[in-house]
Amino acid sequence: MMPTDREIVMTRVFHAPRERIFDAFTKPEIVKQWLLAPDGWSLAICEIALHVGGAFRYVWRSAADGQEFVVSGMFTDVIRPERVVHTERFDDPEFPGESLETWTFEEHDGSTTLTATLLYESKEARNRALEAGTAEQCIASYDRLAAILA
Repeated sequence: MMPTDREIVMTRVFHAPRERIFDAFTKPEIVKQWLLAPDGWSLAICEIALHVGGAFRYVWRSAADGQEFVVSGMFTDVIRPERVVHTERFDDPEFPGESLETWTFEEHDGSTTLTATLLYESKEARNRALEAGTAEQCIASYDRLAAILA
């Protein structure tokens, strides 16, 4: 869903308690199991310092040539197990600028609804993320997380 020309909003229901989903998004040993990369790539580095002012860094690496794709950011709001807000910046010049990502976790009857809101600096930056397959990659990763939780 795109409520404004700078946002992407994705919602997913996971059949697990909110604490478990919160951990799946914030503990490196779990994130490495489900946060997918394109075929032939792996999440080689996953660092998360989960507190306001703390940082995260993900490094995907190509098995073929060792090329790396890096995403990093800083946490601006952390309310366990309800909400996480962080900045996000890609090291790749094809994805300029910084976005703001908000995750909310709402539990109902043992299932948790994740709402991920990505706010980009401009409509052009949002459109570039869409063209690069951001939504499809998130869906594939969320599918993998759901399978792990089952």
